[in-house]
Amino acid sequence: MKLPHCVVTVLLAGTLCAAPAFGQGVRTIQWQDLAPKASLFDDPFEKLSREQLFALADVAGVRDRRERGDKTITAEESAREQAAAKKLAAAGVDVGGLLAQRKDIAVRRKAQGEAVNTALNGQEVRLPGYLLPLEITGKKVTEFLLVPWVGACIHTPPPPPNQIVHVRLDKPYEMGGLFAPVWVTGRLAAGAVKKQLTLVDGSSDIDIGYAMRASAVETYKEP
Repeated sequence: MKLPHCVVTVLLAGTLCAAPAFGQGVRTIQWQDLAPKASLFDDPFEKLSREQLFALADVAGVRDRRERGDKTITAEESAREQAAAKKLAAAGVDVGGLLAQRKDIAVRRKAQGEAVNTALNGQEVRLPGYLLPLEITGKKVTEFLLVPWVGACIHTPPPPPNQIVHVRLDKPYEMGGLFAPVWVTGRLAAGAVKKQLTLVDGSSDIDIGYAMRASAVETYKEP
């Protein structure tokens, strides 16, 4: 995982309370439904605490430099690496085994994030999330990205493609703010696209796994 360069408050939309079925033929889904079960795998890094991940990063950083023949590693850095490795080992963490799996896990994470649930293709669905505007006039939005957490910015790693929905609206939606969750209803289409997201601090190309023509966007309310 990359460390963010701006503060992000994580609030998975999947943890927002699920609502009853909305209208006939419309299926209420959560973000985990967008990732096909076949793509899921046992990721050993997800079992580590935040503190353990930071400790593992300290170990990996020094060991990678040492393998490259870096002669600038200080005694303080070596001591920190050894202390972190000792603490992880005491907690039952297989440091060497985890570091050996890094490349394989990265490849599997990428494949998992790009896999889409084709069973949802063409279905009318209702999904909660947060919007990042692509086309906006005043406060009225006609095109946006729907994402699963609040406060996403272009200097943090974006969600995986199958956790982003590119939404176009039949009617403009007046935003209440970037940090206000919404319900979006429409027909879902599975398929990779790339869009450029522009914010006040720059722009970035975003890989997207789903598209939707939205028939309704509403302020999120718990059922």
